[in-house]
Amino acid sequence: MICPFPTTILLLASIEFLRVSVLENNQYGSGQKGDPVNKWLSKDEATLTIRAPRSSRPVPFYLPLNVTLYVFLISNFVAAALAPIQDCDEVFNFWEPAHYLDHGYGLQTWEYSPAYSIRSWLYVSAHAGVGKIVSIFSSDKTSEFYTIRFVLAAVCAACETRLYSAICRTLNPRVGLLFLIIVAFSPGMFHASAAFLPSSFTMYTSMLGLASFLDWRGGQKTAQGIMWFGLGAIMGWPFAGALIIPLLLEEVAISFIAGTLGNLFVDIFKGIIRCLAILGVEIAVDYLFFQKFAIVPWNIVAYNIFGGEGRGPDIFGTEPWTFYIKNLLLNFNIWFVLAVSAAPILVLQAIFRSQATNVQTLLRTVTLVTPFYMWLAIFTIQPHKEERFMYPAYPFIALNAAISFHMILSYVGSSNPKEIIGRLSPKVKLTMVMAVILMAINAGLLRTLGMITAYNAPLKVMEPLQQLEMAQSGGFVCFGKEWYRFPSSYFLPNGMRAKFIKSEFRGLLPGEFPEAPSYSSLLRGTSQIPAGMNDRNEEDLGKYVSDDCLILVLVQS
Repeated sequence: MICPFPTTILLLASIEFLRVSVLENNQYGSGQKGDPVNKWLSKDEATLTIRAPRSSRPVPFYLPLNVTLYVFLISNFVAAALAPIQDCDEVFNFWEPAHYLDHGYGLQTWEYSPAYSIRSWLYVSAHAGVGKIVSIFSSDKTSEFYTIRFVLAAVCAACETRLYSAICRTLNPRVGLLFLIIVAFSPGMFHASAAFLPSSFTMYTSMLGLASFLDWRGGQKTAQGIMWFGLGAIMGWPFAGALIIPLLLEEVAISFIAGTLGNLFVDIFKGIIRCLAILGVEIAVDYLFFQKFAIVPWNIVAYNIFGGEGRGPDIFGTEPWTFYIKNLLLNFNIWFVLAVSAAPILVLQAIFRSQATNVQTLLRTVTLVTPFYMWLAIFTIQPHKEERFMYPAYPFIALNAAISFHMILSYVGSSNPKEIIGRLSPKVKLTMVMAVILMAINAGLLRTLGMITAYNAPLKVMEPLQQLEMAQSGGFVCFGKEWYRFPSSYFLPNGMRAKFIKSEFRGLLPGEFPEAPSYSSLLRGTSQIPAGMNDRNEEDLGKYVSDDCLILVLVQS
């Protein structure tokens, strides 16, 4: 519907793996010799590869990595080209500072004031560098915007392919293929994949970190896994570091049983050293811009947890405990239900189909499904909720759902006449399972199409400005109560600036960085403490203009 060719590939792959799933009882953790999930304590088993010799039968359910990368690239490139901006924080906290670095002017939030310094310039600079390269070849600023998005989409596709490969090698190719389908067709992954947000960045690093903990070829990769999760926590969002806890606990348990705790502590030390090196680079970059010593990850944690009365995330709005349930149902539909059901299904399988689940498989699966439950619980009890807070856990949602569906397919594939499902014909089973997966794919595509058609106006409404001659001579484009829909200065001609007029909104609006025609003045601008900023969301009347607007942007209801 949105992307016919990869959709066709995955539908054909879905039909094939479901056909084999129903006709062959290929169980998760079935106890077959050489299964790395079944023999999780053995490092030697982790070196097994699912790539079959040329003379042997192709491995069921496995899509080659080049095909997988292609599918992920297409899915993410569609998002880069068409996805709306879901969150005004993406514009004001990341696109605008990047625009300032590239063009010497832009809007500034209080988080970038050296007085608070809870946003790192390292993360923004990496993206602004891409835009700067594009500006050498094109004077159209929207080209910079979309190139940055496409680079993010490509990075995300590479991370997704890496995790898919690790899942196929160390768990089961069928789990890997299910993971691929969920990620490629879920609206949540659609808008998270190319978003310029630290939570999207931590989603990338979470995939790489999880892949490191899964892939034991050549030995455990604990240090590498710690580095990836640390990179996400330091350069992206510090709270995402919590996702590593269940994976590290598994490493401790394995090393304790195997008597190799000393080696594990060495690996942990190596991982910590790498994280400290990353933190050192970030501190150096932020010192350059703020002209002061700042540990941004700590500042983020301190403000959000120890901010005190009248400060902290709750002043920006709160939501009921059901917020994430509703949101994840929209973004993952039936896959979210399966993700939440992973633990109950595992318990039922352990009780009623004990031959399919030994102790090692049970413990390994518990480790893999726990991060999502932990993340959902932590953020559900927080009053302040935002959609992007779930991004780091999206890969774990997909993995949980894939494991759940895999276990269900193992049961559906049973031919035991003593079980009700075993007495159904293969065609009936195939029809039932295909109905579920096609419904999930279709629901995901419809939701994605709805986002594109219903919420993409802010990216399109500025296009006529590029053709107006008066835009090149300067002037202000003003926003009132719809200020949060501003798509960033990348969509304004070079001669125009965004301004705000007074409306019914009574919170703190962004200010402006001091204009910087040179690199030295750029650093002076980022280190200057702006007037009228506060960390209590209190309105500043100095952020408004009155009658200087050349163009006024309003929403007609």
